Amino acid sequence: MTTPSVPAPAHIEIDGVPAADPDSLAALMSDYGHFTAMQVRDGGVKGLGLHLDRLDRATRELFGAPLPGERVRELLARALGRSGRRDASARVYVYERGSGFLAAVAVREAAPDGLGAPQRLTAVDYLRPAAHLKHLGGFGQAYHGDAARRAGFDGALLTTPAGEVAEGAVANIAFWDGTSLVWPTAPHLTGITMALLAPRLPSAHRPVLLDELAGFRAAFTANSRTIAPVTAVDGVTYPVDGPLMARVMEAYAEVPDEKIVSGDGDGSAD
Repeated sequence: MTTPSVPAPAHIEIDGVPAADPDSLAALMSDYGHFTAMQVRDGGVKGLGLHLDRLDRATRELFGAPLPGERVRELLARALGRSGRRDASARVYVYERGSGFLAAVAVREAAPDGLGAPQRLTAVDYLRPAAHLKHLGGFGQAYHGDAARRAGFDGALLTTPAGEVAEGAVANIAFWDGTSLVWPTAPHLTGITMALLAPRLPSAHRPVLLDELAGFRAAFTANSRTIAPVTAVDGVTYPVDGPLMARVMEAYAEVPDEKIVSGDGDGSAD
């Protein structure tokens, strides 16, 4: 009998300096700030430019200052180089420090590629504050997500008090009407995966009410880690539409990777 391998701890850097205490990531997660999450494959990221734009816009909104994309590329390259990984799940956190802000990079084992497991969701009356930001301190999301799992679901679907669908607790959601994907327009975060898929597939952006979910043929969630079919939202069930999911995965696979380091550099630390 073999002994299960223990995953290596995350490699964390703050402003380009390795963190003395890897457990400090827990403190960063609950601080005032924002972040982006990405999958790195062979030193490249799908939608890297969108991630950099997201970080810059949110930093300007929260801290009144820009965060240049080249600085983020530098921090990512250093962290990946020091971690010894070219395939990884990476997050860039921007959080408050004194009267300014600091950027931290966390690099973990790469998330698996491919289609995610089918998801059963339950609707909850909750919207994230400042939903357009991928901000830290997501207590509400964690609370409703945990409650959903305790109730036997895989996650929560966030809605307005009027029953308008917004987003999943940690992902965007799209509904298939047989002609196009319908992306809900209630307050939500425009995820990078959503932003990459919508222009490449027939898509519409409009309000979606819980009362009309039974009229759709299929649904799926999408975030930086996975794209997964939705098989139920409470009492409304959907089949896993194989041809649709194959089409979605093909569209995502066609998105070119953007290298974190241009040229032949490997991102190794000095």
